[in-house]
Amino acid sequence: MANAALPTWLTAVVVPVVNVAVAFLAAGLVVALIGENPLTALSGLMRGAFGSSYGIGYTLFYTTSFIFTGLAVAVAFHAGHFNIGGEGQALMGGLGAALVALGLPDLPALLLVPLCVLGAAAGGAIWAFLPGWLQARRGSHIVITTIMFNFIASTLLVYLLVGPMKMAGSMAPETAQFPPAALLASAATITGWFGWPMTRSPLNLSFALALAAAFAVWLLIWRTRLGYAIRTVGANPEAARYAGLSPARITIVALVISGALAGLMATNEILGSQGRLINDFTAGAGFVGIAVALMGRGHPFGIVLAALLFGALTQGGAELAFEMPAITRDMIVVIQGFVILFAGALESLFADRIAQIYRRVRPEAA
Repeated sequence: MANAALPTWLTAVVVPVVNVAVAFLAAGLVVALIGENPLTALSGLMRGAFGSSYGIGYTLFYTTSFIFTGLAVAVAFHAGHFNIGGEGQALMGGLGAALVALGLPDLPALLLVPLCVLGAAAGGAIWAFLPGWLQARRGSHIVITTIMFNFIASTLLVYLLVGPMKMAGSMAPETAQFPPAALLASAATITGWFGWPMTRSPLNLSFALALAAAFAVWLLIWRTRLGYAIRTVGANPEAARYAGLSPARITIVALVISGALAGLMATNEILGSQGRLINDFTAGAGFVGIAVALMGRGHPFGIVLAALLFGALTQGGAELAFEMPAITRDMIVVIQGFVILFAGALESLFADRIAQIYRRVRPEAA
């Protein structure tokens, strides 16, 4: 039975859960090989991610970044393109937010914060427009150009942070602190307004922005004419052209939206946590977004869940490294690799077996 013939709850829930469970089993074998108890390690990882409000705050903070970059990959994927330039687009999003924050320091927060968010989206969108245009008008493959643009963005940011935008009197590659009016409120501050004290963590208002972005992407892709055009071009460009659509135009539009979403990742780090532009603030979130989008199967709801999983792995892994020194942060990367392997590259490995079991239980569905 093909995946397409399976019920939605089976392909969207059971298959990913089985893949993640197998990934954790494989990771558990690696943990056992280095002489540690896998169940103790799993318990420590979950306790680090969800065992305290502090841990939950950090988990949701990482989740926020992964939601943005996962959505960015998904939108381009629906148009039939593999945008792996989220890392560079997020860096340029940070640059856009920084230019607005440092260029308009006297504006009140009600104006400056939205402008900074728009600056982040614009920075990512502009950086994604170029690979999109090159693909649409010159036939340059987006995978190649977005990889190159990642390197260019990283180099450009280093140049700016050690040169024109470097904070005076500092040796660190960073800008001056943004004005307080440019910063997003932290979760602790927001909950404090309602008399609910919360342990301070980097979690900030951009988490709500990420959830809103996920809902907006769902509306765009499945409830608008543009989204229908994007999916049509992604499914069959020739049929889309025959129907009067322009694959070149849709490609550029999808890449611009994708880049804007990746650029918004900077709001979490730059406007919500760091309060200044620093070098390499993305910390690989753009690449994690590829795995998040694959595991979430391109659907915003699945992407939010997958981002939460990777956020928990990131935070729980950091705490686990303190509790069990034999399990380093590199081990967490190994676990993430297994999740990516089984949920992405080998996502159909168990689908046929699950389908056979389903047909035995429900023969009328065959």
